[in-house]
Amino acid sequence: METISQILARELDRELSHIENVIALLDEGNTIPFIARYRKEMHGAMDDTALRTLSERLEYLRSLAQRRETVKNSIIEQGKMTDELDAAIDEAQTLAALEDLYRPYKPKRRTRATVAKEKGLEPLADALFSQSMSLPAPEELAADYVDAEKGVETVEDALAGASDIIAERISDDATIRQQLRAFIEKNASVTSKAAKDEDSVYRLYYDFSQKLDRLQGHQILALNRGEKEEFLKVDVELDRELALQRVRRRVIVPGSPAMAFVRAAADDAYDRLIWPSMERETRSALTDMACEGAIKMFGLNLKPLLMQPPVKGKVTMGLDPGYRNGCKVAVVDGTGKVLDTAVVYPTFSESRKNEAIRILSALIRKHGVEHLAIGNGTASRETEQMVVEMLQQLGGGQAYAMVNEAGASVYSASKLAAEEFPDFDVNLRSAVSIARRLQDPLAELVKIDPMAIGVGQYQHDMPQAKLEETLNGVVEDCVNAVGVDVNTASPSLLQRISGLTKTTAKNIVLYREENGAFTERKLLSKVPKLGPKAFQQCAGFLRVPESAQVLDNTAVHPESYEAAKTLLKICSYSLEDVAAGRISELPQRLELIGMENAAAQCGVGTPTLADIVSELLKPGRDPRDELPPVLLRKDVLEIKDLKPGMELMGTVRNVIDFGAFVDIGVHQDGLVHISQISSKFIRHPSEAVAVGDVVKVVVLEVDEKKHRISLSMKQASK
Repeated sequence: METISQILARELDRELSHIENVIALLDEGNTIPFIARYRKEMHGAMDDTALRTLSERLEYLRSLAQRRETVKNSIIEQGKMTDELDAAIDEAQTLAALEDLYRPYKPKRRTRATVAKEKGLEPLADALFSQSMSLPAPEELAADYVDAEKGVETVEDALAGASDIIAERISDDATIRQQLRAFIEKNASVTSKAAKDEDSVYRLYYDFSQKLDRLQGHQILALNRGEKEEFLKVDVELDRELALQRVRRRVIVPGSPAMAFVRAAADDAYDRLIWPSMERETRSALTDMACEGAIKMFGLNLKPLLMQPPVKGKVTMGLDPGYRNGCKVAVVDGTGKVLDTAVVYPTFSESRKNEAIRILSALIRKHGVEHLAIGNGTASRETEQMVVEMLQQLGGGQAYAMVNEAGASVYSASKLAAEEFPDFDVNLRSAVSIARRLQDPLAELVKIDPMAIGVGQYQHDMPQAKLEETLNGVVEDCVNAVGVDVNTASPSLLQRISGLTKTTAKNIVLYREENGAFTERKLLSKVPKLGPKAFQQCAGFLRVPESAQVLDNTAVHPESYEAAKTLLKICSYSLEDVAAGRISELPQRLELIGMENAAAQCGVGTPTLADIVSELLKPGRDPRDELPPVLLRKDVLEIKDLKPGMELMGTVRNVIDFGAFVDIGVHQDGLVHISQISSKFIRHPSEAVAVGDVVKVVVLEVDEKKHRISLSMKQASK
């Protein structure tokens, strides 16, 4: 029997020693960002995604092993364990296969079969199910079991009870269920019909049929929701006769006097017990598969959204559009500090719009605003038009960007926002959040529950605990990949750092408030409740720009400082050269020495040495700066301005199973269907695009009435 480590090594195609090392590191309490960044030699440089996959699979296999022991103990206590069954339980690779084996021995609620057994009919069932050639006719055999005192009034009663026992036995047969499961996967279809005579968003599924192996995740989730809202009647369809043949072949002995009786019991087992159970199981498995895919898609969409390049150091005006309550405005400086606020009403009338332009223009001149961030929610279209008119009057120098405001209202009404802006109205807080989202999306979005950001499909239909775990993992990976300035980071940002908790994050902020800015990394060890283990996990991800030690402002871990100094020495450089940016020839000098030779001299592995070199060349670097910049606009289009064949630049706002939605500067995002994303074959849109990508598109079709825009990426000029 394979060990869990061996199973993982085989499934993930990794070296066994690397798998064992990761398991040990996880069990010691190391975080995935720390393992991914600072223990590369131990696991062959797996990235955080691969490590999380390993961690999730490890948890499943450990749960399987635990359940296996529980099942074995239960069967042993019943005195029914055999060598064959014991081996089969050991070989079960999934919880479903294990439960199939346990089904005959699992304590059951009172069933028709248990009632029949209570009446003493199990020996009759055993005799009939044996289908011996020497058996008398079933009616003759059953006559001996008629007993009015036991509730068996007639031969028919005895045979009915025996049939119930045999049916349950057939239903509990693990081999039958495994064979049927495989048959269903290849041959079953999911169908849906309209449950009411009423038009709805589910009209595509009013007469729908698709084979299981071709059913898409978004279709499954749509069918589930349509059924829940009582618009659809959904069924799993399978050729009953073909399925029954597989059951009968397993249990019938041709030529036996009891053959017809057992055949009837087998048919009853399939119709009454097996198929309803397998249909529920199939629907559940489909839902699990769809949810798993959707959750993965949420994670894939969230990561590029968080990792959007920041527009740093610019005075920014945030606008949270609205109708009745007006457009909330906040001006923040280059660090995100609020300079001014206002409320204007550009949608009320032409005069109120002109008044709004005067007020905002004055704020722009007063504070030197360079960028405007407009939330993309209610009234954003009118607000955008007003901003474009204003920018034209100002004569240039400013640009605007549409910002996804999902979750801004959740943040503005949160306890965190109240603590940060106790004197601000809830609506003004959202304007501040929108401005900061343009300046540093990651630092602002970490304040919001990732499930409120809304980058996926059917969010509320997902297993919430699993979705939350996945999205929090993505946030954690992004924050640690970028690193944070320990002297400016908010508690919300700090608590996402490897090894830190909500408490230690707040303690870091309290420490710098009471003692001034951190001047070196090792001062973190003085923060209350931040012990040696937490320091080891977090130190490499926290930057201290104010430190005299240049390495404190890099991702080089303190445990590798000596290695970094040794590397500089053998390449004839110093830390002063690093601080002054005088080590551009480091890669060439290192190449002459040889990477492996240098790593050996420094006492680290080559992956760690490569990371050290990268950090020394660009101390304080932000990996997001290497991404394409945010698309800033100075004019606006309306949907009526769009014509087929027009080429435009746009920003990917969401990626789903059947395509990607792109913001092209009109109020309605356009859809690039998966067939129009790439000239190469792709199985999923995420293979070619990600949220935040700036892409060139061609307009294919515009439907003004339905507010639908069809776009193509593959037809755009290169």
